[in-house]
This record gives sequence, structure tokens and C-alpha cells, in this order.
Amino acid sequence: MLAHCTPWPAPFAARYRRLGYWRGETFTDVLDERVRRHGERLAVVSENRRWTYRDLAMEADRLARGFHALGIRRNDAVVVQLPNCAEFLAVLFALFRLGALPVFALPPHRQFEIGHFCRHAEAVAYVVADRHAGFDYRVLARGVMGQAPSLRHVLVLGEAGEFLALDRLPPWPGELPPPPAADEVAFFQLSGGSTGTPKLIPRTHDDYLYSIRASAEICGLDGDSVFLCVIPAGHNFAMSSPGSIGTLYAGGTVVLCADPSPDAALAWIERERVTIAALVPPLVPVWLDAAARLRPDLSSLKVLQVGGARFDGETARRVVNELGVTLQQVFGMAEGLVNYTRLDDPLDVVLHTQGRPISPDDEVLVVDDDDRPVAEGETGHLLTRGPYTIRGYYRAPEHNARAFTPDGFYRTGDLVRRTPEGNLVVEGRAKDQINRGGEKIAAEEVEHQLLAHAEVVDCAVVAMPDAYLGEKSCAFVIRRHEGVRAPDLVRFLRERGLATYKIPDRIEFVDRFPETGVGKISKKQLRLDIEARLAAA
Repeated sequence: MLAHCTPWPAPFAARYRRLGYWRGETFTDVLDERVRRHGERLAVVSENRRWTYRDLAMEADRLARGFHALGIRRNDAVVVQLPNCAEFLAVLFALFRLGALPVFALPPHRQFEIGHFCRHAEAVAYVVADRHAGFDYRVLARGVMGQAPSLRHVLVLGEAGEFLALDRLPPWPGELPPPPAADEVAFFQLSGGSTGTPKLIPRTHDDYLYSIRASAEICGLDGDSVFLCVIPAGHNFAMSSPGSIGTLYAGGTVVLCADPSPDAALAWIERERVTIAALVPPLVPVWLDAAARLRPDLSSLKVLQVGGARFDGETARRVVNELGVTLQQVFGMAEGLVNYTRLDDPLDVVLHTQGRPISPDDEVLVVDDDDRPVAEGETGHLLTRGPYTIRGYYRAPEHNARAFTPDGFYRTGDLVRRTPEGNLVVEGRAKDQINRGGEKIAAEEVEHQLLAHAEVVDCAVVAMPDAYLGEKSCAFVIRRHEGVRAPDLVRFLRERGLATYKIPDRIEFVDRFPETGVGKISKKQLRLDIEARLAAA
């Protein structure tokens, strides 16, 4: 498996170790050390759990022995699709201990995506909850089992049915094998993807723990910190910026909230005396309105992070004025680079920029269409490389040739400008991708699914503006017969197992597409078209 991962060139790896970014530390080392230092301190809180660091380590050890007894070994991929619960972290640390490789699926993913992840990573196991948010993941697992020849086990949190229950795994009686080394791949995150299905992002213990350690320091975390995880726990933002793992690294407490509604989340803040929380932009005005209505005690909350999509300055100002907290903007990607506004930045920087990189060795270029640097303050394409930014996706050589420059810079697909102080301002996306409230949708992936319908001649999916989510998706479709309607296509996509958030929010039927000067579909004109229709309505 690891032969399909692109390593950092040896001179870069040596530099990152020499400068202390990579310390030879693994996730297992981190948990063991936290148990030694403060084993009885509260580590994780969720709906049905209150675990100390020692409790978390004991549960991770039990699961590791159970997984090993099932035959899960080093470098075996395991797709993990769990809601926000304490068991999510226990499963992670169990797999880390064995050197098995979690693939972090998100709760909205359905059969199309999960089947792809299992096949692409040749996963041997799939971990799910029995039900969450009204959806039965055991039904999903049954469908996936028929699609992935490598899949041997489905492990279920809750009522397992014909599968294996996480709380009833047979224990391995002997010694576990040695844990992995720090320079080995620890897990796979998912790309936002601008072409096809999401790519797998290999992250090592060394590079990810540097990002986590530096993030925890930038965000001022310590043993008294209480982090509220309300966005999906498997999302990179929720894990590492500084997220749940950053909070554990600092010796603090992670509160995992399975219900993302503001009424539930604000109650958690009051009850557990949360000090820092992270949101995507669409949740912020909903929280602000709920806080004004419910008037909970939010006096413990010191920092509210907002990331995952562009955040407008007016709503940012509302956070500061109405909640009385420090706002921290976060702009990053699962491939690596993360930027923060600092806690002591001037208000203007916090309101109107997305911050600056974590590391002195984060190399950032802002270039034009021909990869030439633009003048300071001008908008261009963001390219980056550094001690925690990958050099290639897993098993994707053709895509890697497009996504990375010959000298190893990652083409993020973001359009940014850089202020004289070095802060980045995100101006949009160059990739053919829709950012639906922080959920990235690859237009090409949805187009491929629509084209599988017998009545669809051609289609083009574009972003359309939305006051709440920032962007929604609109599919322009050329159909064979007028009898096919939008609900027919929506039902077709659902039956194919496409995640709900990827299904077009709007479908427009057209006779032809506008074209560019070279005869390609003009998605720019289609975006202008749907904006005009929305304005007229």
C-alpha cells in the first residue's frame, strides 16, 4: 500500500527533522504520555460517556486487541464512519496502535462514496454506528459489502444485527505487535475533490502531529481547555485545527456533540464550561440568533473558530459584538497548509483576512495562470509546500501530475491575495468545485452520475449563490424528452447512493449550453445565468 504514497524528498525530510518539526512522535506515544502525566483528568465527554485519559487508553487498548484478533494488521485500511461520540476517538487510537490506517468518511457519505473508499484503499473493515440522524448505517453496510471484495468485517457501534458489535469483540490474548514508526502513514483524509470522487490523502504521524502541536500552541490550548466538537469529528478541521486531537495533545477536554443544532450545542457550552468551539460559516448566524433567543451562560467561551469556507466581514463582526469572544478565522485543507488569525491580531485582520500559515517553513506562492508570481496584493492561484503538506495523493499518479508542480508545490485551487503583513484573503476557487457550507462538491463527480441516466444527453453543474450556505449547486441538463423532470433525476441520484449534500439543489433544463471561444461549455456564463434567474425571482 505505502508504495503508492509520495514521500517528502530526503533533503526536505532531513530539514524538517533538524528544525524540530518532525520529532519522531506517534499518536500512540501521545496518548501514553498523556496517561502518564494526567491519567485521571477528564479527556472525552459525549452523550453517554465521560472518560478520563486512562479510560480512553483502556478502551483503545481493548479495541486494538479486538481488531487484532479479527486479523486487522499493520497497513490495513479501515473505513471509519462514526458520528461525534467518544468511541470515535477510541477507534482511532486503537487503529493507530496497530498501525492500521483509518479512512475518515463523513456521516453524509452513502453507498457510492463508501464503496469507492473501500475499493480504492482495499479496506478490510468498515466501522459504523447502527443509526444516526434517522439513517440506518447497517443497511448501507449491506450494500457496500457486495461492492468491495477486500471488505471482511463490518463493526457496529450499537445494535450490530448480522455484523460485529464494537463492545463485544473477542480479545487478543497475547502481546500486540510493536507500534508503527513516526514516519509511517497514520491515516487517510479525504480531499474536497474537483474531479471525480474524493482522493485519499496520506498523512504521517510526524507531519500531522507537527500541525497539531503548532496549532494547539497558536490557539492557546492547555490543560484547562475544553473544546466543543460540533462539526463532523472525522473532518480535518475538527481533528487538528487544533480540534479534538490538538485538545488531547494539550491535556484538555474534548466535548463531542452529536446533535449540531444550536440549542443542543449551546447547552453543551453552558453545561461543560466549553472554552473553544469551531464552526463552519453557515452555522454562525444560526448560533447567534439562538444565543439571543435562549440567552445561555456562555461566559466560559473564550474563542470561536470559523473555517471551512469564506466568512464575510459583517457576520464576523457580529460574533465579536454579540458573543463577546475572540474570533479566530481558520483557512486550511486536508492536504496540509493551515492558516490562522492569531488571538492577538488587530480586529481588522481578524474580521477581513483568513490568517497566516502555521510554520516558518510553509512556502506560499501566489501566481497567475502561467505560474508566474503576481504583484503583492493582487489575486492569484495559491500554491504551497511545507512540513505538513503532502507531496501526492494515494494511488493517483495522473491526478498528481496536475495537482502538484514538478518541484512539489501543491496547487490548492484557491484564489487568494496576500496582505503586506502576510495574511491571506480568500477570494474564491479556481477549481471546478462547489463549497456548500464547508462541504466540497466536485462538479465532475455529480455530472458523471447524471450522465448515467438514460434521458440525460449532457449536463453541467455549477455553483449558485446562497445567503445561508454561501454556495449551492445547480445542474443545467439537456434531456432527451420533456417527460423527465427534476424529481426524477433527484430520485435517480439518491438510488445510486450519492451523498445527499451532493445532489443538485436546483435543476434547470436547457436546449443548449453557452460555449467559450474554443467550443467548451462556458460554466462562467451558466453561473451568470443562474445568478440572473435567482435575482429575477
